[in-house]
Amino acid sequence: MSNQVSNKKKMENRTAHPHTLAGAIGGLFNIFGVRASDADLNARWSEIMGPDIGGISTLAAIKKTPNGKFNIAVRPINPAFALQLSYQSAEIANRVNKYFGFDAVNKVTFRK
Repeated sequence: MSNQVSNKKKMENRTAHPHTLAGAIGGLFNIFGVRASDADLNARWSEIMGPDIGGISTLAAIKKTPNGKFNIAVRPINPAFALQLSYQSAEIANRVNKYFGFDAVNKVTFRK
């Protein structure tokens, strides 16, 4: 009986909402310093890009090419930011390459 009461108390004290599996695994990999996957890139986009790029964009799509690299599509939160982001495409590619630890980006495109 006391076990049921303690479990009920734990559930009542729970304040966090469930997260995606990619976000949970990505957080775990982040602790160990391992680069995870494209799903983790999507879950941690704002953190990886920083406030200057991550604050005005989201990752719209990521597609692996036959040569093993990625084509990345970025969506600005407002179409007015599309031009600004296009000037930062090299920086976006550099940050993704740094995240994966190798030259992973083939092309960066922008969607409205």
